[in-house]
Amino acid sequence: MPEPLPGSWRWRLLVAEAMALLAIARGLIALFRLNLWRGLLGEPLDEAHATPPPSKRARLLAAAIERGAVRLPFTCKCLPRALALHWMLRRRGLPSQLVITVLDPAYRGEGENLHAWVETGGAILIGAIDRPYVPLARFGAKNR
Repeated sequence: MPEPLPGSWRWRLLVAEAMALLAIARGLIALFRLNLWRGLLGEPLDEAHATPPPSKRARLLAAAIERGAVRLPFTCKCLPRALALHWMLRRRGLPSQLVITVLDPAYRGEGENLHAWVETGGAILIGAIDRPYVPLARFGAKNR
């Protein structure tokens, strides 16, 4: 099946799915402690766990998340965006790693100290930032 083009009804459905997942992710983060929804992240992975390079479909889903995030009436920071994309990729059987990071101590106080992104094959699909963040934890599926 060909990938949806921006503006098509299939693209709009992807953006609607992204918006729904962003709202769910933001609600989970705001209302519940991590230990109550930690299982939704996948299994803990080590840095050596390899995934293939990102597919065109994975990049399209990341674009749908970004588009959905700007259309919502509330702000979605990096963790809800990363969670929503991670869920969309996993639902479609596409490999991904959700990475939770902390800012290098030398740069603390110059912005957010914590950050999250989604990567596959070493490429960051969503959450790329030009700061020296150090990974604390990675989550995904070990069987890919």
